[in-house]
Amino acid sequence: MKLNRRVILVIAVVIAALAAGGAGIAQAVGGGSEEQITGPAAEQAKAAALEAAGGGTVTEIEGQDDDGAGVYEVEVRRGDGTQVEIHLDAQFQEVGRAADDDTGSESEDESGEESGSND
Repeated sequence: MKLNRRVILVIAVVIAALAAGGAGIAQAVGGGSEEQITGPAAEQAKAAALEAAGGGTVTEIEGQDDDGAGVYEVEVRRGDGTQVEIHLDAQFQEVGRAADDDTGSESEDESGEESGSND
């Protein structure tokens, strides 16, 4: 009977370890965590994004996730209250932008043109 309890305990520990490892891998690969940029890179990204947006206030600077072009993603709140995501490459040049309403929908394409407009 003692042997059975020991085997069950070992199996439970192995299952717990595998579950924890799987969760860690899923977090690392899933792209769910967006890396906040700090230091000199953040300052350069901030300046470049403000220039590209025509002014405003930077609300967030992070490493680009897989939903757009570039290396950096900088969220800027413009003077009129709208928010835009400026996508920058490694040299802090704009490579795209998108309207940022924090719902996951983008109403501007990578060239900054609003979708659906025929102007």
